[in-house]
Amino acid sequence: MTSGWSPRPLPPPLAMSPAVETTTTISTTTKTNETTPSPVPVHPSPKTTPVAQRPHPKPGYPTCKLRFECRDLNHEGAAIFFSNNNISRDLLAAVTVVLSTLYKPSQSNSHIPGTRSVTLVLRDMEMLAYTIGTELDNDHKEIHFSLDYISKIPAEPQSRRRDEIQGVLVHEMVHCWQWACDGTAPSGLTEGIADYVRLKAGLSPPHWKKEKKGNWDGGYQHTGYFLDWIEENYGDGSVRRVNEALMKKRYDEEEFWMGLFGKKVKELWDEYCKTIPEDESTTEKEDEKEPDDGVMVEQVGQKTKDHLEKVLD
Repeated sequence: MTSGWSPRPLPPPLAMSPAVETTTTISTTTKTNETTPSPVPVHPSPKTTPVAQRPHPKPGYPTCKLRFECRDLNHEGAAIFFSNNNISRDLLAAVTVVLSTLYKPSQSNSHIPGTRSVTLVLRDMEMLAYTIGTELDNDHKEIHFSLDYISKIPAEPQSRRRDEIQGVLVHEMVHCWQWACDGTAPSGLTEGIADYVRLKAGLSPPHWKKEKKGNWDGGYQHTGYFLDWIEENYGDGSVRRVNEALMKKRYDEEEFWMGLFGKKVKELWDEYCKTIPEDESTTEKEDEKEPDDGVMVEQVGQKTKDHLEKVLD
């Protein structure tokens, strides 16, 4: 017998989402008895500043002690001096102008005399001024300046007294710092160098003038103007070279000037004289003439020569 039962159809298969593969990472920590060290602290490196290269110091001029002594404060010349001059400023200015005119500085300055001190002494005396080494040694200098002379400097024009006093100080300060071939150089040359420096400092008295009479080594402004002409015609620094050549032990005139300028000094003097107009002083009466060496010069008569010899003894 046939039954009326028939199998039920199977339901359609369910739509399955595609399988997604997942990975799970399991972090495991293994405990040990070891201690984990702390990380080393890292400090930021300091900013480095480049080290500045120090330049070598520029050579400078030597210095010395400056001293002052006035032996008679009641003298009229002392009152004039103090009312017209600042002693510390003016002595320093005199040293500066002398060194800058006669020398160029170096690291050792071995070409500059080793003057250690300069003392200005104002006192009553016949001669105008002079410079000597002290009893201690020749590196300590004394400038003696006449109060009598200071008291007689004209008051007019207004700057006359100050300029004259400073001019004398500059002239005498040259003697503290110049060379002289161990005393064998002509005094006219060393005095001429002193007045040349005064001339270049703008401190020449109003009556100074160029002269072609006499010899080249007449000294003071007479030789000072001659040296100024050499400076202008044979190159800047010519007088500086003259002074430094006097470092030699002995002065030989021909060798000295030929070595510096390739000419004898007489030839140089003749060239210089050709540049000067006729000397007007030759027509002046003797009693109308200014003192030949000017108010600046150490006026050395027989009495003052004798006095200086006593001082030096």
